[in-house]
Amino acid sequence: MNDNRVEHSYTSNDIQVLEGLEAVRKRPGMYIGTTSERGLHHLVWEIVDNAIDEALAGHADLITVTISQDNIVSVEDNGRGMPVGIHEKTGKSTIETIFTILHAGGKFGGGAYKVSGGLHGVGASVVNALSEWLEVYVYNEGKTYFQRFENGGTAVGGVTELEKTDKKGSKVIFKADPTIFKETTEYNHETIRDRLRQMAFLNKVIKIVFIDERLDSEGRVKEFIYRGGIKEYVSFMNKNKTPIHQEVVYVEGEEEGIIVEVAMQYNDGYIPSIYSFCNNINTHEGGTHEEGFRLALTRIINSYAVKANFIKKEEESLLGEDVREGLTAIISVKHPDPQYEGQTKTKLGNGEVRRIVSGILSEQLERFLMENPQAAKIIVEKSVVASKARLAAKKARELTRRKGALEVSSLPGKLADCSTRDATISEIYLVEGDSAGGSAKLGRNREFQAILPLRGKVINVEKARLHKIFDNNEIRTMITAFGCGIGDELDTDKLRYHKIVIMTDADVDGAHIRTLILTFFYRFLKPLIEGGYIYIAQPPLYKISKGSMVRYAYSDAQLEVIKAEIGDRYNIQRYKGLGEMNPEQLWETTMDPMVRTLIQVTVENAMEADAVFEMLMGDEVEPRRNFIVDNAHFVKNLDI
Repeated sequence: MNDNRVEHSYTSNDIQVLEGLEAVRKRPGMYIGTTSERGLHHLVWEIVDNAIDEALAGHADLITVTISQDNIVSVEDNGRGMPVGIHEKTGKSTIETIFTILHAGGKFGGGAYKVSGGLHGVGASVVNALSEWLEVYVYNEGKTYFQRFENGGTAVGGVTELEKTDKKGSKVIFKADPTIFKETTEYNHETIRDRLRQMAFLNKVIKIVFIDERLDSEGRVKEFIYRGGIKEYVSFMNKNKTPIHQEVVYVEGEEEGIIVEVAMQYNDGYIPSIYSFCNNINTHEGGTHEEGFRLALTRIINSYAVKANFIKKEEESLLGEDVREGLTAIISVKHPDPQYEGQTKTKLGNGEVRRIVSGILSEQLERFLMENPQAAKIIVEKSVVASKARLAAKKARELTRRKGALEVSSLPGKLADCSTRDATISEIYLVEGDSAGGSAKLGRNREFQAILPLRGKVINVEKARLHKIFDNNEIRTMITAFGCGIGDELDTDKLRYHKIVIMTDADVDGAHIRTLILTFFYRFLKPLIEGGYIYIAQPPLYKISKGSMVRYAYSDAQLEVIKAEIGDRYNIQRYKGLGEMNPEQLWETTMDPMVRTLIQVTVENAMEADAVFEMLMGDEVEPRRNFIVDNAHFVKNLDI
């Protein structure tokens, strides 16, 4: 990678002011999306992104993020340090301008920063506006400068000069305002850790230190430094998989000021894991950089396959899905003027990026295949086998369609459907076993609740090709009942139920069945998870009765509370399965919308979820064993 250091100025005059800070506290969702836990963490990302931008400009190589016992966040970098002089347009200190004026930053003029992530300069001021208090320290020219803000962004005095120092850089410390973040102001360790690790992978020149003072000495300090960059990222993602060629293919290049990096490696699985980034932002909806990657990959592997006689010219070409089977890839571009579709920055729209990524990847991937014939042979043979499996899956899909298995007009016989046709109020319970299914059918509200009993364990889609998956009766039954299609043909507008509730026993087998179903949803019906349609039911673990009084406990802790409340001489029934509850009990504990507890399934970080599903459901035993050992203390109730 070439040196990105640019000799641009970074003075008070480089901070351009576009407009004043308006109504951030009144409408925080407009700026950070939500005031839930996700929005809380967004504050951290904004300040970290500013530090990353200093590194991308070639002026910093160390970022330290600290979370205190009281959930106060500190982000420090060893860059140039923010300008501290008086800004000519605002008449205020440049620090105060950056942290109180919306769209004031060094990212608009093209001088201070060549490329940048974040919210285009609104980040610092938005974090300030949504904080109970915020402090800024600047280390520059042997001096320490300080300014404090309180009550949602109001400056407390001006910039104060403190002690002399040899340090360089900036440090921002803030406490999120609990009157804004009413749901929680407690940061999730894993969420912060995973994002910082991702940043270190994507920026190989940076060392990121994460200090979580809420933890004990073991694991309190984590350092992320990956000089191999996204090559190491691919290896990390494939750690629970079995690569079929040793070397991670790495491609890099620069054209028209756009820096392109691609790293990729095939494993023996069937599901691709391809993730794209622009200026460190995960573009999970893809975009032109991902399109360029797919075009080049398909073209080059087809070309090599024909030249090396793996396929004949007259035979059907390999499709994109064939050459991507079992592929883990990271696509990262750094663009001086990225254009995104929509406000969410999840899909890159610059047309020139498609051509540039395709050209750089085509040339270097073709060279890799020519210089590494053994790896090329393995890759192409896997793609050819995938092509044959795709044709077999196509026949299986057509066969099941002819049988009516994928058509809504032929609903499965064991489905006890609801009477309403209003999908927005309709629910379908996926119930483990016929016994529990029988109780659920009798106990439900027939108007809006449908019951689909599932017999046995659903196929593990992590270890099966498509034609095997379509042959599985339980999979076909669910696809038919939902009515929205699957994979590329999925249309959520055709979904027959806007609540799909997984209801399994509260034991090991029930948890396994639930995981199998969730794996199927994640791999083939992911838009249903992203749309918030998937839920997990929470049946009670205990029934406590005393005379005519009946109470239910959903955890051991709740059981102890109830026992203390009702005093002596009570009976406790431990439910081993849903089938032990009669229809009335099942309704009043698990299915009645007025009292039930449902957990909505979400995918906050698709890359981490991908790794967890692969680890839990894949072939490698050791990572799964380690995961169970590491997380066993989180399990409240476990029946074996």
